[in-house]
Amino acid sequence: MKREIVINASALEVRVSLLEDSALAEFFLERTAHRGLAGNIYKGKVTRVLPGMQAAFIDIGLEKAGFLHVSDFHGGADSFSSIAEVVGEEDVETDEAAAAADEMESGEVAENIADGIVGVATDTALAADAAADGQHRRGRRRRRPRGVPPRSRLPIEQQLHRGQDIIVQIAKEPMGTKGARLTSSISLPGRYLVYTPTSNHLGVSRRIASAEERARLRGMVSEMRPEKGGFIVRTACEGLARREIQRDIAFLTKTWNTILKRNESSGAATMLYGDLDLALRTVRDLFSSEIDHLWCDEPNTYSRIVQFVQNYMPRLRSRVMLHQGQEAIFDRFNIEPQIERALDRKVWLKSGGYLVFDQAEALTAIDVNTGRFVGKRNQDETVLKTNLEAADEVVKQLRLRNIGGIIIVDFIDMTREPDRKKVSEALAQALRRDKARTTALKISELGLVQMTRKRTRESLEALLTEQCPRCQGRRVVKSVPTLAAEVMRGILREASRRNHGDMIIVKVNPEVARYLYDTAAKDLETLEQKLGAKIVLRSKEGLEAGAFELTQAPAAA
Repeated sequence: MKREIVINASALEVRVSLLEDSALAEFFLERTAHRGLAGNIYKGKVTRVLPGMQAAFIDIGLEKAGFLHVSDFHGGADSFSSIAEVVGEEDVETDEAAAAADEMESGEVAENIADGIVGVATDTALAADAAADGQHRRGRRRRRPRGVPPRSRLPIEQQLHRGQDIIVQIAKEPMGTKGARLTSSISLPGRYLVYTPTSNHLGVSRRIASAEERARLRGMVSEMRPEKGGFIVRTACEGLARREIQRDIAFLTKTWNTILKRNESSGAATMLYGDLDLALRTVRDLFSSEIDHLWCDEPNTYSRIVQFVQNYMPRLRSRVMLHQGQEAIFDRFNIEPQIERALDRKVWLKSGGYLVFDQAEALTAIDVNTGRFVGKRNQDETVLKTNLEAADEVVKQLRLRNIGGIIIVDFIDMTREPDRKKVSEALAQALRRDKARTTALKISELGLVQMTRKRTRESLEALLTEQCPRCQGRRVVKSVPTLAAEVMRGILREASRRNHGDMIIVKVNPEVARYLYDTAAKDLETLEQKLGAKIVLRSKEGLEAGAFELTQAPAAA
């Protein structure tokens, strides 16, 4: 598979596309006026502690206070819960049984590495995310190792109090009406390692296939790491020499010491550390030997990328390309039409079937339909082929649209159990390609699959669109007959308050005026008799369909 990264940088925004065989697989956007916040570290002040929710609200200087759940509060030096999830590192094996115990306790995630930071929220506004996280954890809980006692957690009111200063990191960007999700289990991602200064555990990505290589890396990092703090060995570390690992450790520990010094001299609600911008984050987290080329169209951004690559991954320098010429870089790779299609509600399958996406506040529903596909032999084979194709496309669209939270997929009903099993296996296989943490339950007899997908940033729809001012986000508007009837009732109410015997001039939307003249002529005559006045309709461009302007004139006019 040919994989390329295309970066389009402008004064207003930076857009990043990950292409797989020329098809848009993932899309990221960061606007200059609203830089990404996930990963930033702040000195915050506790504004409220809620014992009933086991959570606290922390002022970090943003418009809305951040939300910190007790499971994301680091109260001791050996905690490995709520650790940072790093792009591409879904699964990490740790060297201590205590880490497995931590994961078991209250379903805390200790070994999942993905894109962002794990957090559990019980706030009403965050219920969907909390349910998604909880469902995933219930599926991953392990038996507590022998000899490892249960880890007790103090109630949050015994650990935090109002007015207290605390160092926190943004786990999840503010979304809609929700404030940022916070964690006090800090993580600093480097190119090869992730430093966790609030934990002493050492983990190695299981994406490194060789057990010998994992053991080698664990041994090297264990020898070189400082007394305090833990590390996660990322997949990019595979085959790395001792010197490069040592340089990453030195850089990350130095960064943490700088953060601590800033914390001592700064007031509350102050940012202590800001993560890299989108272009450099992409290089750090996505650019690897699996990427054939990385393209950028802006010289200054290109120069910064080249410098970063030369410092941290010089072997990949030849794969970084500067796009030149009059043609826009996204046009060269045919990306713009693919972005437009990713916003469509309906997605067509190659067979002729299609998917329908409906994103609501609490969940996303995906409906599978046969569409134009009628099959060749029998109905069961037609349904199975459509569902198998849909399973693969659903996962592609989840990645591209960055849909998270609770997801319900309504496959076409299958009467045969072996067919349902095939579709479930196809979906599970497709999900292995998704770096975001996902959980999918078995397909039901009704053809429904319940899924959860980790969400750390806004979906593509939220990034690129806003609520329609006409339909108020309902995706539908009132029909012309409905609006015409409302206008008639409005005329009756308004004219009844005025003197009779006058001519009533009503300005309405042209479409409504046409309907009233063509279809509702008798109703207008009845209304004229009731009011004792002549009604004259005049169309007015630009007037809202359900609005009207009423004036009166002497009958002689």
